Amino acid sequence: MSIDENTAARVAKLARIKVEPDALPALAEEFNTILGFIEQLSEVDVDGVEPMTSVTPQRLKRREDVVTDGDQQDRVLANAPDAREGFFAVPKVVE
Repeated sequence: MSIDENTAARVAKLARIKVEPDALPALAEEFNTILGFIEQLSEVDVDGVEPMTSVTPQRLKRREDVVTDGDQQDRVLANAPDAREGFFAVPKVVE
């Protein structure tokens, strides 16, 4: 897969990153370099390799999966910049 300047511009727009038109060729080349590294990873033989969470063997902490009420609405909303009627208040976003 190859990324051209139009695709690089679209990715930058979706990521909300301002990229000048003269910088698009370098950005496209950087994307292509990243994709090349990803393609190299598919060549690695991982048959028989166990998935791991760390380079040192350890067991993840576990807890019982139970539903709790929480009952901490006041404590949670105390951190909110704007809370109304027991809920987070956020600005309206319409595009």
